[in-house]
Amino acid sequence: MDENFYAGAYWRSRRESAEECAQRAAVLFRHLPEVDSSLSQWFRQGKSRKDALKHPIDVSRTALENLIRRGKDRVVEELGFRFSAWNGASDDDDAVGLDVTCGGYSERVNNFCFVQLPNRGLVAERMLAAPALAALVRSMAVAWEPDSAVATSSRHRDMVTATPKPGTFVGWVTYVARHRGMVPPLPAPVRIEPVEDKGTLIVLTPERFTASNPEHVALAERVRELLDRAGLLNPLRVEP
Repeated sequence: MDENFYAGAYWRSRRESAEECAQRAAVLFRHLPEVDSSLSQWFRQGKSRKDALKHPIDVSRTALENLIRRGKDRVVEELGFRFSAWNGASDDDDAVGLDVTCGGYSERVNNFCFVQLPNRGLVAERMLAAPALAALVRSMAVAWEPDSAVATSSRHRDMVTATPKPGTFVGWVTYVARHRGMVPPLPAPVRIEPVEDKGTLIVLTPERFTASNPEHVALAERVRELLDRAGLLNPLRVEP
């Protein structure tokens, strides 16, 4: 059975202007081609593929600021800005979607950067590998400075929690911001890498992680227990 993979970075209330969000988005778009060549161009999402291809996204800071301003919530300012993008893949199997909410300072919602990854095809072969996903999560962490981030399969996420909350579960690749605490020693084959001075990247396995592999699931649970014991998996937002 195919597993759908995604990467998501999440951060709590952080009031930022369209200009500040654009600066962060520009950093992300600058790093994405280093993750995979399929992430070198982006388009605004449209009613159809043909329509979307008419609207390429200029990833310069100034152009991104204009794009982000158009995504401002017109009713509740504190919800921030929203924008989305698509990589213009000629084959649906190679499509990558990007959705961002930034600059929000309401305690009711989290800010996020979400990347929907392909699960079959040539791009999936390249991107669903530990080095590529680690690079993707690293680029998201450097750009957005989130509280947490994860790259994993939605199937595994749904296996381990019925109500997934950002920052409370472990994926194939997991990022923990430095302010959340120190990552403890973790069992092999887990790899731990610093992300500048911002936080820590945790990669569970060098081979593709799958929810159908009992050893992978058991390793993820062991790492979750250790991170939870260290106080690193608290929800980002306190529910009312």
